[in-house]
Amino acid sequence: MTTAERHTPVQDMVRIEGGEFLMGSEDFYPEEAPVRTVQVDGFWIDELAVTAGEFRRFVRETGYVTVAERPLDPSDYPNAEPDLLVPGSLVFRKSSGPVPLDDVRIWWDYVPGAFWKKPGGPGTTINGQDHHPVVQVAYEDAEAYAAWARKELPTEAEWEYAARGGLEATAFAWGDEHFPEGKAMANSWQGEFPWQNLKLDGFEGTSPVGSFPPNGYGLYDMTGNTWEWTSDWFTADRSEAKSPCCVPPTLPGEQFPRKVIKGGSHLCAPNYCLRYRPAARQGETVDTSTGHIGFRCVVRG
Repeated sequence: MTTAERHTPVQDMVRIEGGEFLMGSEDFYPEEAPVRTVQVDGFWIDELAVTAGEFRRFVRETGYVTVAERPLDPSDYPNAEPDLLVPGSLVFRKSSGPVPLDDVRIWWDYVPGAFWKKPGGPGTTINGQDHHPVVQVAYEDAEAYAAWARKELPTEAEWEYAARGGLEATAFAWGDEHFPEGKAMANSWQGEFPWQNLKLDGFEGTSPVGSFPPNGYGLYDMTGNTWEWTSDWFTADRSEAKSPCCVPPTLPGEQFPRKVIKGGSHLCAPNYCLRYRPAARQGETVDTSTGHIGFRCVVRG
């Protein structure tokens, strides 16, 4: 593939015509409300999430070093244990049995040496997983890839409009039924999180992109598999949301602001995080990379 072909907007992208839609939900989590009418201009969006193989090509061509591979500034993490002030990333660890669900530290470990190429830390690899979504990428990493590809990251509204696939106000990207005719429509967690994964969808972790049916716009994995970065700053109360040019919101005690992530992941379960839905949203600090956050890109116009 030539450079020109790679950067052609329609290459492996889907055209989404502009229009109005009902954004948000008032049926699940408070940060998704209120439901309101939003206008979106037309744009192109990647048919699939950016894969580990695509990110590998980006790194090889540019020599880019991800946030998880860089030295840490102790002043940015004043409460961190000294032995954890080394390059690394967050890795999910399944518990051996039921645990309280109010402390994410039970199932998330900061693992030195974890980064996009070794998403589970030393001893792990993406070899053989080129068609899985790239993970362990912080917001800055996603932006850098998008710039290299002559694309951008989607806004939250663009992402949700595309994820709905033309369906209005349904719970899921495919409708309102969780498992239509008993069929898994996305890579999520079945069973009791974080210890019992029944793998009814066939996967324990991430799945190759395109493993599940596309939505009405022909887009794959818009919900489930991995969360995806968007360009919007996160505010939990959208009634107080300011314009994108305002000072990025930083929660009390945090050193870094948060961006909106969308779509849920393979770790979302009904008993804990029913967020593999178009309206679902969370905020993630821009310095963070994890084993369940990836991204896709857009071209506007």
